[in-house]
Amino acid sequence: MHKLYILLICVFFSQGCKEAIRPSFNDGEDPKPKHKEWVLVDKLSDEFDGVALDESKWKNTEPKGWIGRPPGIFKKDVVSLDQGSLRLTNYQLSSPEQIREDIFTHAGGYVGSQHPVTVGHYIECRMKANKTFMSSTFWLINNTRDGENCDKRTAELDIQECVGIVTNPQKWAQNKFRQMGSNTHSRNTQCPETPVGSWGNHTDIGGLAFEDFHIYAAWWKSKSEILFFLDGKHVYTVHPEADFDLPMYLRMVTETYNWNPVPEDGGMTGSEEDRTTSYDWVRTWKLEDV
Repeated sequence: MHKLYILLICVFFSQGCKEAIRPSFNDGEDPKPKHKEWVLVDKLSDEFDGVALDESKWKNTEPKGWIGRPPGIFKKDVVSLDQGSLRLTNYQLSSPEQIREDIFTHAGGYVGSQHPVTVGHYIECRMKANKTFMSSTFWLINNTRDGENCDKRTAELDIQECVGIVTNPQKWAQNKFRQMGSNTHSRNTQCPETPVGSWGNHTDIGGLAFEDFHIYAAWWKSKSEILFFLDGKHVYTVHPEADFDLPMYLRMVTETYNWNPVPEDGGMTGSEEDRTTSYDWVRTWKLEDV
């Protein structure tokens, strides 16, 4: 309905769709400095209104890279475009697959950006989580192969990571299906002076993550400050342990977590809709002078 409204604006006004779309800040929540405006970064944005994934913008799996965390393996057929959304539909494999020492029993999805996000960008998506023990995520990470010397390290920015069903009985895990959970990670460093560690925060969504779409977003304001937004409202600010000044790539992933194990029934007994994480759109913005 939201995209239909934008389309009607485009029909009646000559400026075009890109000008009709704006970042999804609530009134008084836009953090942009004076004399600046947000400009859409097209190569890092997608309304997912086509019939197939735009491979100039996105990768569907990365066989020579990360293939998944056991027991979940990334499969191309998990990913589809339908109903104006990017859909990642998880399923249980017909038989287990072994790759080296790892055993995989479930298929998840991996969609990654072809182009990097950099400091200063505002990144947002409208997502509805799946209703399974597997995750629904929106995050960024650098390519360590691109770095040299002390920059050959890992920096990860998690905007939203949640699950649809909690199988872990421990108290700390019980709200993982009703929260926006964000983190910053610094690890795999090459130089002793580079700090290692994680800082994050979380907030209640106001319902269960699989019940409805929500807008999850972050302004990568500087190398030391990241502002997080839920449905257009600033909810918290995180200061990473190390400098976050490396180019990072967007990830939309459904995976398995070792802290939320596969239930006895395999966890995939629900409908296709229950097994699907949907991304209505992804938009990335940069600041330019007015």
